[in-house]
Amino acid sequence: MKLNDLLNLPVFEGATLTAGNQGIEREVHTVNMMDAPDIIHFLKKNDLLITTAFHFKDDLDSLLILIREMEKQGCSGLGIKTKRFLEEIPEAAITLANELDFPLIELPVHTSLGDIVNQSLSYILDVRTNELHHAMQTHQLFTKYVISGQGIDKIVERLSSLIKFPVVLLNSHLRPVRNQVKNTSIDNLEKMLVNGYSFHFPKATMSSFSMVNETRETVTLFPVYTHNEQSSYLAVLGFIPPSNRSTILTVEQASNVIAFELMKENALKQHSRRLQNEFFTNFINGTFSTYEEVISRGREFGLNNEQRYICTVGDIVDEEKTISYLRSQSENELIYEAIEFEIQSFHQTVHIFTIDHSYIFLLELNDTWKNIEQSFLSLLTNIQSKLHTHFRANISFGISNYAEQLKQVPISYKEARDALYYGNMLGKKQFIEIYQPKEVTEILRMVPIDQLKKFYTDTFQAFANESKKDYQDLLHTLSVYLESHCQISEAAKRLYVHRNTIIYRLEKCEEIIGRSLKEPDETLRLRLAFRIKALLQGNH
Repeated sequence: MKLNDLLNLPVFEGATLTAGNQGIEREVHTVNMMDAPDIIHFLKKNDLLITTAFHFKDDLDSLLILIREMEKQGCSGLGIKTKRFLEEIPEAAITLANELDFPLIELPVHTSLGDIVNQSLSYILDVRTNELHHAMQTHQLFTKYVISGQGIDKIVERLSSLIKFPVVLLNSHLRPVRNQVKNTSIDNLEKMLVNGYSFHFPKATMSSFSMVNETRETVTLFPVYTHNEQSSYLAVLGFIPPSNRSTILTVEQASNVIAFELMKENALKQHSRRLQNEFFTNFINGTFSTYEEVISRGREFGLNNEQRYICTVGDIVDEEKTISYLRSQSENELIYEAIEFEIQSFHQTVHIFTIDHSYIFLLELNDTWKNIEQSFLSLLTNIQSKLHTHFRANISFGISNYAEQLKQVPISYKEARDALYYGNMLGKKQFIEIYQPKEVTEILRMVPIDQLKKFYTDTFQAFANESKKDYQDLLHTLSVYLESHCQISEAAKRLYVHRNTIIYRLEKCEEIIGRSLKEPDETLRLRLAFRIKALLQGNH
């Protein structure tokens, strides 16, 4: 409670605030009565000390030191009973207290210090008891909403009614996650977060800030701690003073109940995701015994047999262009939720699955691909931007041709995988590659696998004597060079290296294979070998 509220108690009748008027709204958590010389060592923040000043009657310097130390520790104020050991509060003490805005109270001689302590503590305890009782009631109210199935939306709505401010539930990236009010300040939070602003400190129970836009609106954030490493937030569109404990406790109770509800929802989502991912994995791998079983199981997950689909596969890769497996489970969940959040706003239905560390989208094609291609590519580009911004993750996508029916989806999945592979082979970074039919690949599929392996081995056998790093660099450079139509400048651009580096590596390749890369037959042989490599890897 505030000091000015405490001074209004009858027991403080006749008391005078002689200095530190600016500190009259300081918080008071407890009242102490002590006359020990080393009294400062027993005081804490928000303590109000009352004393007879016995030890300071002949030692003004010690009184000034006490005032300074109490101010440093954040104490609420100092009450001195005059007309006993001090006839009046020294002018030097009043001057210092005014400089520090530290409340200095003159207590009347007729009032017992014991009565002041007892009645003050009793009043503070009553206030705290009422606050806790109110907190228990609100907690029971919010819990009742959850038990009755009304859920988080009802809690947020009721919380807003109780505290008289609009309330919005935000995810870890400060984006609204439910049926929320439209608000300019909320819309700008994510953009500001991306630009490096911090809105909440880990040890703080709440944080308030004012927007610098034309609204000058104040937003108060309360963290909602769940299973995730990053918390969600309840955003109150208004300023809640730290001294308003009743309102703060009300929001905290809502936060606690919402946290449990979010964890329950997450557990259900995880179970549902696991089932649909198991179905899709078995479907792609041809595990189901009959196609009727595929149709039946697919219907459980909203997949219609007669629906046309576009399949998209996304992989998150590290700087070495290998799939990243080092992210924690909680971070992978956050990435999945971020992708899901972006897809929810798309105008066509998109089903999400995961296999290992890949993200698979099945886009229901209810229009021509030409009519929705740009909007879908914009969606994927936006997902790339969001993941890079919030997780420093680079995701690339391969897109298939459309499947006429559900049973053709495994073929589309393979096409999307091939498009992703060829994009990586071309040295691209964070790309979107659309599958193009590879007639040569289809012809190569007709050749016995053993002969393909022998052709591939014979072609690159000479490179085997090189170190592992040189072997990889040379073959990758050679592949990109051939895919760039033997244009050195284009290959250098795709590999982010100087063209002289490309020339050096190509000369090294010619030295190893003993033939010129300008010979058409040799470049054809190498192109076929690289195509065979992709084909062999796709069969594993």
